[in-house]
Amino acid sequence: MFPFKMALNASTLFPFRLDVKQQLQVAAQAGYAGIELWMRDIEQYLADGGDLQDLKRYGEALGISIVNAISFFTWADADADVRTQGLVQAEKEMRILAQLGCPAIAAPPFGNVEHVTLSAMAACFARLVEVGRGIGVEPYLEFWGRAKQLSTLSDALSVALQSGLPDVKILLDPYHMYTGGSAINNLAYIKGDNIGIVHANDYPDDPDQATIQDKDRVFPGDGIAPTAEIAQLLYQAGYRGYLSLELFIADFGEQSALDIAKLGLAKSVQAFSVSNE
Repeated sequence: MFPFKMALNASTLFPFRLDVKQQLQVAAQAGYAGIELWMRDIEQYLADGGDLQDLKRYGEALGISIVNAISFFTWADADADVRTQGLVQAEKEMRILAQLGCPAIAAPPFGNVEHVTLSAMAACFARLVEVGRGIGVEPYLEFWGRAKQLSTLSDALSVALQSGLPDVKILLDPYHMYTGGSAINNLAYIKGDNIGIVHANDYPDDPDQATIQDKDRVFPGDGIAPTAEIAQLLYQAGYRGYLSLELFIADFGEQSALDIAKLGLAKSVQAFSVSNE
């Protein structure tokens, strides 16, 4: 049984150099219910004369939802001025996303955060969420395995608890759990309602945990990740939202964007299926 919905993170299609409308079209044709767009691609679309309402209508006509956006702004930087600039950027981007009907934006630990305490980060995140909810866009707290701070699921849970917000949404990613050393069974401590979205990917045993990079991610089921266990824990937590295929493979050979999107969908559904017993 596959109890989740599938989205396609546009990073998976980066080698094909598609614009946002082409990304939407490929995801829809492959059978995905949703897509995660990158802010840089949306901004390029606007710079080229694109219209947000036209893009929104285009996605609706294809029957695909823009479920989240990937961006990098310094919401928790150690420098107050840089944090302020990051918040300004985030607000600008969230206003764009609101016009697209996109409900969320990723908030990873981007910037200089090495000496920022988790409690200070929690206060920064609460402010970011306040701004986002005022606009109608929910920031998803994302941890990065190689970040100097906010590198594990336990860090993210601590920030969520200390933020004072009862309903923080966390972005989960098996690759970042692996590189940061998060224990898979820690997923048992998170409720489905507190999961914003889950990035679907896998990782090989070579390169090893210490040296693996984003580009080394592989399709779900093709690596050593305990994907079946992750899927079961997500299901038991009550999560029924989106899994979003996020890869950074540089070259797919002779395969087309549509070939890769379809392959990724099939592998994700197979790898993240669960037993409902």
